[in-house]
Amino acid sequence: MATLQIRIDDMLKKQADALFSSLGLDTSTAIRIFLNASVENAGIPFSVQHKAPSYSLQEAVYDSRYRRNLNGPFDSAEDAVASMLED
Repeated sequence: MATLQIRIDDMLKKQADALFSSLGLDTSTAIRIFLNASVENAGIPFSVQHKAPSYSLQEAVYDSRYRRNLNGPFDSAEDAVASMLED
């Protein structure tokens, strides 16, 4: 059996771990699923497209860089969505 090592951003790792855990998987299993699906599809098993950032995304990036209009942290995605939907 081979070992695969990759370098990724710490925050991305934490977010991926949390997501896969919520799905009942560990990150290694999720990566194995992706690799198997890629081999079976002879390519990436989903569409990869570059989309120009929308104005709202650019504004969100600006806000996060300058620590403006921030809320959270949230305990779950549901809490974050509920916060966004509040009047």
